[in-house]
Amino acid sequence: MDKRTFTIAFLTIIVWSSGFAGIRASILGGFSSGHLVLLRFLVASVVFLIYAMLAKKRFHLPHKKDLLHIFALGFVGITLYHIFVTFGQQTVSAGTTSMIIGAAPIFTTLIAVFILKERMELFAWIGLGIGFIGIILITIGSSGAEFTISKGMYIVILAAISASFFFVFQKPLFVKYHPIQLTAYFTWAGTLPMLVFIPGLFENMQAATLEANIAAIYVGVFPAAICYATWAIALSMGNTASVMSMMYLEPAFAIIIAWFWLGEIPSILSMFGGLVAISSVAVVNMVGRKRREERVESG
Repeated sequence: MDKRTFTIAFLTIIVWSSGFAGIRASILGGFSSGHLVLLRFLVASVVFLIYAMLAKKRFHLPHKKDLLHIFALGFVGITLYHIFVTFGQQTVSAGTTSMIIGAAPIFTTLIAVFILKERMELFAWIGLGIGFIGIILITIGSSGAEFTISKGMYIVILAAISASFFFVFQKPLFVKYHPIQLTAYFTWAGTLPMLVFIPGLFENMQAATLEANIAAIYVGVFPAAICYATWAIALSMGNTASVMSMMYLEPAFAIIIAWFWLGEIPSILSMFGGLVAISSVAVVNMVGRKRREERVESG
């Protein structure tokens, strides 16, 4: 990965990481979860619409045969994922949420094995087992002295699973569409079902604090729209595996940002669990990369 690609990916991860604190700040400032997720993606949809108008020569409508695929992935990767994350953060801190989402590649690997029938070596399975232990530690560490797991924890885990399905099944479409173009389609398709939350949106915006409104617009413009675009640019410029490995930094930045922005400090057990889960993802990816290199050498 060259210096320019690294810089774009690194800055994207920092801003992306701030989204967890931004969502939490909006909720604490008076937004309901439904209204927040809708406002965020209405803003993101407008950003992509402006991009489409400015880049109309490079922006064409999707093929009819791809519409169902695009709408399905938009629903899973945008609608469900962001609804789960936003509703989950009613009771889960920004840092803890980021650690669980940071472990999403564990679920991605399982989907690839059981649905796409990809083979995986023993050490990769061991890595996944360690990852699940990490998630359990995060969950217990976030439950408090009573050891009661909040509903929000289950919802955030569902978000991680939704993201995993999204990442696995969007791959074939990148052959036909530019990543930014495809992200715009996913955003628009995923925003449509969120319109169910439109009743009372403007009243909620008026009742929420100024900070909550600014945070909601911020997470719509930057983490939900611009970061997806800059991430796609980084992926197009560098090696996919190298760029994706930058996502391991996201929980660390999210915890730091939430600490300064919201004063949230995860428990020691949760932070340790996050390190365990994220390190397991690194193990799984290193094993997979080593295997691919061996195949190239032997082929």
